[in-house]
Amino acid sequence: MRKPRWIKSPVPIGKNFTKLKSLVAQNKLNTVCEEAKCPNLGECWGLGTLTFMILGDTCTRSCGFCAVKTGAGLNIDYLEPKRLAKGISDLKINNALINHVVITSVNRDDKNYESAKIFANSIREIKKLKLDIKIEALIPDFLGNKDCYNLIVESAPDVLNHNIETIERLYKFKQETGTDKRRSVRPQAIYKRSLELLEYFSSYESEIVTKSGIMIGLGEEKSEIFKCIDDLDSAGCQIITVGQYLQPSRKHINVSKYYTAEEFEEIKIYSEKKPNIISSECGAMVRSSYHAETQLKNAIKNKKEGALN
Repeated sequence: MRKPRWIKSPVPIGKNFTKLKSLVAQNKLNTVCEEAKCPNLGECWGLGTLTFMILGDTCTRSCGFCAVKTGAGLNIDYLEPKRLAKGISDLKINNALINHVVITSVNRDDKNYESAKIFANSIREIKKLKLDIKIEALIPDFLGNKDCYNLIVESAPDVLNHNIETIERLYKFKQETGTDKRRSVRPQAIYKRSLELLEYFSSYESEIVTKSGIMIGLGEEKSEIFKCIDDLDSAGCQIITVGQYLQPSRKHINVSKYYTAEEFEEIKIYSEKKPNIISSECGAMVRSSYHAETQLKNAIKNKKEGALN
């Protein structure tokens, strides 16, 4: 399908973007923002939000929408949390604006518990810096291992993010691609398991805010989008993002539809009427970390107002 005119990426500009780009390269930090060629890189970095990827660049899963390479995971680098914290400290020392850090990773189904330890230690090392930076953990499902979940809870990130990615029907559905290979959206994932993860973190009596994201344009019906939002709300999810799926290459799942701004607004209105969802970002170029700091502030504000009422 030909991309409509509203699907376009602004050229990244701005003093903070330029400074961060230089410092990130100097400190050899791995940002998803650059790796995934995120269309919002300039805007997010200008606002001081960066997304770092830990645990290497090779995923043990083979999702049909994702450009990350698939293969056997490398050895775990147990010094990575300290190196990540040092890099962030150097950014602040050089007066770069950095307010909100998202930590994410590839799936390491071969070493889930070890991976959860790296997440938890990364969060703790950043907290030790005492730089007043909000920390968002965008985690895999760890194959449902609650010992892994508990490690993350104990490290106390400000936001626990786990993307549901798509509607339930499409998890295992296989689509013919331009190269005549059949790909499914999330072949090694389980829709119910992702919901149970979000419910697990939402049930804790803590200050952790739960968050999830959906891609649309993979072959879903609008009613299925609303059902997915209902499911996220029932799981206690407080923040959601909804963005347009864009095909990374011809080997990946085809785009079934490009949604209009009006349709995204309809989805946003629907989601924010739900009892648990208190903030949503919906738009063609929205990605999981888009306006992450602002969404967290809105969630905290709404939670306080709800408690007062």
